[in-house]
Amino acid sequence: MEYKDYYKTLGVSRNASQDEIRKAFRELARQHHPDANKGNKQAEEKFKELNEAYQVLSDADKRQKYDQFGANWEQFSRTGGRPEDFDWGQWSAGPGTYTRVNLDDLQDLFGGGPGGAGGFSDFFETLFGGVRGGAPRRQAMRGQNIEQSLEITLDEAYHGTTRMFQGQNGARFEVTIPKGVRTGSKVRVSGKGGAGAGGASGDLYLKIKVLPHLHFKREKNNLRIDVDIDLFTAVLGGEISVPTMGKPVILTVKPGTQNGSTFRLRGKGMPSLGKKEGPGDILVTLNVRLPDKLNQEEKRLFEQLRDLQEK
Repeated sequence: MEYKDYYKTLGVSRNASQDEIRKAFRELARQHHPDANKGNKQAEEKFKELNEAYQVLSDADKRQKYDQFGANWEQFSRTGGRPEDFDWGQWSAGPGTYTRVNLDDLQDLFGGGPGGAGGFSDFFETLFGGVRGGAPRRQAMRGQNIEQSLEITLDEAYHGTTRMFQGQNGARFEVTIPKGVRTGSKVRVSGKGGAGAGGASGDLYLKIKVLPHLHFKREKNNLRIDVDIDLFTAVLGGEISVPTMGKPVILTVKPGTQNGSTFRLRGKGMPSLGKKEGPGDILVTLNVRLPDKLNQEEKRLFEQLRDLQEK
């Protein structure tokens, strides 16, 4: 639903007085009145917009509600929210509600009736109710959005996965969880939220929680892992196998590698959920494992090595 800026329509400031609002309306209404613009559809539509804006801003109660709504709407818009995700229900005047319309300012412009003053927008009718004659018209209300938590494993976050759900009508449906989601990510499933009252259903939002992994620790798109190596590989160098979320990779260890050294496997981390980021890396920290039991010959050789180092 489109937000209507009634102050902009009348060309007045938000703190305009009632006299300023009335004056602005009369000048613009005289300019765009259908009786002065025979056959001009654009003028007719503009006149309807002016009338709608005046019906709100000239009424103290309606203006107060509109201003409160506007502040809430601006705050929602600044966070990047979309109109279809806004909770219109809390501002709705409700089905079967009517509003009194004062047409005196229209009737004295040309000495006749309102001349096409009807045709109020969905925005107006949602906030203030219907103005049409006859039986009350039930407004179509969009269903509420629903948020639901969903736990997945790190492997599922890496590869992507699917889940089956049951809708409020009992029908089952499958949801695809994309690669790269993090704890706190939300997956939107359109039309699978609360049922609407004559309007569209709301949306289902799955709030993701990625469970801890046995070996990897996630830092955004990077993964950290500790890998044990023996003393001889650390001293003499060699190759070790490092697990990834896919196939293991071979890491070359240089001679004299110190305990706690960290190596980066570029592009082997988590895939990017959006296009702005690339895939993450795996950060491998080496833990040098010392022998805890030495036989007499091993002890003698270590002592000999120590003596050589001391010379």
